[in-house]
Amino acid sequence: MSKQVLDRLVGQFHERILKTESFRGDDEALVAPADWLAVARFLRDDSACAMDHFIDLTAVDYPERSEPRFDVLLFVRSLGKKHRIRLKTRVRDGEELDTLVNVWAGANWTEREVYDMFGVRFRSHPDLRRILLYEEFVGYPLRKDYPINKTQPLVAYRDVPPAKLAPFGDDEGNPFGRIDWLARMSGRNLQVSPAIGVQQGQRPALSVSPEDLASAPQAAKPPTAAAVPLAPAALKD
Repeated sequence: MSKQVLDRLVGQFHERILKTESFRGDDEALVAPADWLAVARFLRDDSACAMDHFIDLTAVDYPERSEPRFDVLLFVRSLGKKHRIRLKTRVRDGEELDTLVNVWAGANWTEREVYDMFGVRFRSHPDLRRILLYEEFVGYPLRKDYPINKTQPLVAYRDVPPAKLAPFGDDEGNPFGRIDWLARMSGRNLQVSPAIGVQQGQRPALSVSPEDLASAPQAAKPPTAAAVPLAPAALKD
């Protein structure tokens, strides 16, 4: 049934639907940023689509791709007709995208999360500010070029009693399994996931010290790169 929604979109918007794809039950339409709001509103209001269930809105960062850098994805579903669709657009770094808050109220918090984590801004959003991080936070931590050793917070610790340790050390305050994307993009072909890093005998995260790896039980020690050879394709996108 979801394939019929794609056909409906193409019939309504013609060449403004840049691409459609159906794979294992997932049906997707790609549109330009200028058509993002119009297509989303059509999905909700058209009687054949009737997408009344907002599921999620998120983004994906492709720093190695030539512009546009970000994919923004909308997931919606029709409760009555039992079909679903993924709407995708691509935006450049610094480019604004129309908010969908007036189409589905649930987009409010998810758009704030995309702004907070990726730095993608939504035009006419009623309250576009960080939702997971504090206002003084510097940068956007789900961008893949976010520095691997950039300890947060970057503001003075608040209300830390003198007898207690500050909540973060120099090698902490980073997401688990942070990958050195800057080094990878410079052509060093480092791991693209913590699991591959473990296979290569590297630390899975900055908070894991070489001493911790050396003292780990033998069964838990990662195999060496020589023991687990990786095909070149495993190091590519």
